[in-house]
Amino acid sequence: MKHRTIAGMPVSALGLGCMGMSEFYGATDEAQSLRTLEAAFDAGVTLFDTAESYGNGDNERLLGRFLAGGRRGVRIATKFGIVREPGKYERRIDNSPAYIRRAVDGSLARLGIDTIDLYYVHRVDPRAPLEDTIGTLADLVRAGKVRAIGLCEVAPATLRRAAAMHPVAAVQSEYSLWTRDPEEGMLAACAELGTAFCAYSPLGRGFLTGKFDGATPLAPDDFRGFNPRFTGDNLQANLRIAATVRALAAGKGCTPAQLALAWLLAQGGHVIPIPGTKRESYLRENLGAVDVTLTAAEAAAIGAALPPGIAAGQRYSDEGMKGLNA
Repeated sequence: MKHRTIAGMPVSALGLGCMGMSEFYGATDEAQSLRTLEAAFDAGVTLFDTAESYGNGDNERLLGRFLAGGRRGVRIATKFGIVREPGKYERRIDNSPAYIRRAVDGSLARLGIDTIDLYYVHRVDPRAPLEDTIGTLADLVRAGKVRAIGLCEVAPATLRRAAAMHPVAAVQSEYSLWTRDPEEGMLAACAELGTAFCAYSPLGRGFLTGKFDGATPLAPDDFRGFNPRFTGDNLQANLRIAATVRALAAGKGCTPAQLALAWLLAQGGHVIPIPGTKRESYLRENLGAVDVTLTAAEAAAIGAALPPGIAAGQRYSDEGMKGLNA
């Protein structure tokens, strides 16, 4: 496994997004997920990403069971700020100091750890003073409950404001060959400030792997069935994107997933993709991306073949778009 850094902490060049192990992508299987977590650790993955809102705490509890075996060198990233009722997708955003203090204690208890390595604001509430949010997080760092802080889905100006108050170790936003928004200033701002950029959904929620044909119906509890990019005319338009990725991967002698991840790794040493999966076979395929080397010319050609704005449809439903680019 190759490595990158977050706030001076060495982490694997590819992290593991754990959300789908507990919610959103169809049926869950705890035993299977634990095997996948173990396989990731054995393969050298050290960055594991979760949030209190994933499965309403169940995902953190799952990671807590994994961590109970004593995994030295593992770095845990979790998040606060999205509040949902059990079984519902609807959400509200809460960045109040009182909520943050309750949330961190809840996450620590579910994870069974004393310190969270990277604690993200899952979504920034524009109604809450950023000074209060960052100030509360700084208090948690001083108290030893949090090692480093991060922000999710923010605008570059918000990152700069926050970084002027306290070091921001990482920004996490969606970034892939069909979501290029971070190139509009965020990647450059992170590089300038020494902030890592963690790319979630780097495989377009599985779409870029070529395994989604649009003909096989999704499970009723798979949220992609309601995602604008996976439905109607948008779906038919986006299938051409997957076909392009397949063709580019064939030319490179790797799988579409490996090409998409290798392209992200080539966007800068501060970029850390965190593909999510609950299956060991997909995990091993994804990890093969660290051995796919792209020249600058190859990376540029791939980016030109799939230019910004190519995807049809917005990234989420209107409910899911709450708090993006705050």
